[in-house]
Amino acid sequence: MVRTITLFIPCFVDQLLPQVGVDMITVLRRIGYEVDFPDEQTCCGQPAFNSGFWNEARLVAERFVRVFAQAETVICPSGSCTAMVRCFYPELLASSPLREDALALEKRVFEFSEFLVEVAKVTDVGSRFPHKVTYHDSCHLLRELHIKEQPRQLLRQVKGLELVELNHSEECCGFGGVFSVKFPEISGAMGEVKANHVEATGAEFVTACDPSCLLHIDGVLRRRQARARTIHLAGILAAQEGAET
Repeated sequence: MVRTITLFIPCFVDQLLPQVGVDMITVLRRIGYEVDFPDEQTCCGQPAFNSGFWNEARLVAERFVRVFAQAETVICPSGSCTAMVRCFYPELLASSPLREDALALEKRVFEFSEFLVEVAKVTDVGSRFPHKVTYHDSCHLLRELHIKEQPRQLLRQVKGLELVELNHSEECCGFGGVFSVKFPEISGAMGEVKANHVEATGAEFVTACDPSCLLHIDGVLRRRQARARTIHLAGILAAQEGAET
């Protein structure tokens, strides 16, 4: 049985939302796991890969494979970055001497909610978050990893939480990594549509399993001074009675 978890912390979490990583550790330790963090880890290579710079992305991906080669189980709080390793490394590293290592590693890399429900077989992690919450299905998590119900299963077990479904929850929020840089007007318009749906629920918080999506949605909500705020799923699951929310 897996008892030690190796953390894969994406760039957005490391640089902009470090609390997401802290919250994930809190939950994993609460349910009995030890946690390891390889200091030498860097980016998974997705930005370069999505921009067409495959040679540069390949170098980063090979480093990732070397860093995590000995890890028993790798957990990531991002569907997007998990999908990069699981779905796109096989193609990116097809001619690399590390191809077989990458194929072996992909079977040991899991998104956070996926690990809790499918591997740890836990849906109630002892959290309490007495708020009205809605959930956004981020693109890579849903379409590449086919993870939809796992986050909802976890949210339904949070004490005090009222889960309300988001209209068009499966539509992209508009971030899309480099898409938001190349097509800012379209990205912004999509963000406004997503924010409209969030506000229509009357929810206090909108949650997701991708920090990049949450940053994009949060920017739109804050500019329009909306009531709703964003929070990563790990933040909700880490919360307990008496803790600040």
